[in-house]
Amino acid sequence: MASQQAVESVEEFDYEDLQGVPLSVSMLAGSLAGISEHAVMFPVDVIRTRMQILSTPGAAPAYTSVLNALNRITTAEGAKSLWRGVNSVILGAGPAHALYFGTYEVVKDMTGGNREGHQWASTAFAGASATVASDAFMNPFDVIKQRMQMQGSAYRSVATCARTIYANEGIRAFYISYPTTLTMTVPFTAVQFSVYEWAKKVLNPSETYSPMTHVTAGGFSGAVAAAVTNPLDVAKTLLQTRGSSTDTQIRSASGMLEAMKIIKQREGMKGFARGLSPRVLTFMPSNALCWLSYEGFRFFLSKQT
Repeated sequence: MASQQAVESVEEFDYEDLQGVPLSVSMLAGSLAGISEHAVMFPVDVIRTRMQILSTPGAAPAYTSVLNALNRITTAEGAKSLWRGVNSVILGAGPAHALYFGTYEVVKDMTGGNREGHQWASTAFAGASATVASDAFMNPFDVIKQRMQMQGSAYRSVATCARTIYANEGIRAFYISYPTTLTMTVPFTAVQFSVYEWAKKVLNPSETYSPMTHVTAGGFSGAVAAAVTNPLDVAKTLLQTRGSSTDTQIRSASGMLEAMKIIKQREGMKGFARGLSPRVLTFMPSNALCWLSYEGFRFFLSKQT
């Protein structure tokens, strides 16, 4: 009887009541969701980075598929290499996602995104604002992560990698990709949040707490946003790994337009599709996990408070 009442209590808890939860709860939920998302999907992210890096003369041939990359990496370097750099993500993802979801909830509320009906403009603007704030914090950690993910990387710790990059390339190296990152993540986040909020309301009009809804809507919105912004992600990877390249032209790339010019010159438009499959394979489940974790943590933390 008691268990039945508990189930009924959860079912009757209107998800709209979460609009009034403390900001600290949303930020804590976002932090836990970010760590969960990035840690679980890290090996696929390693494959994406490897597939997006342009081949240089004398280097090993490019990876032809996700399975080809997985087989070559584990055979030549061992399965452990798929987790190299994960510490950088864990250190940055917690605070960055707390800032991300905290900003999103505040801006969405301020711009009327919590009103009845689907507020496309509000959710898109709130998502874009969230990514500007969180990426400013996360960008250096992302640079360190990708340097450690590269084939033949000598870096074995986050601190060593950070010190070496700073000594050889200066503070600029940690932020040279930030404009490109924003050019990519602002539309990514705007698309993702808008599609997510729309799909969530279509799948669950009553807006009661529904884990299956959050998983489905999160996965779908992540796949759409990842596919749309993949060309910019290829350019970002070139900029973030240029310091470890032996190619003079790549090492001298100073911005997004120059990076895109190099990609187009060498591989044509197909070059911008590099890493598309692992990127979608990364963001579809990771976005589903992120939203499931975030909404779940918010729900249960708000129940506790």
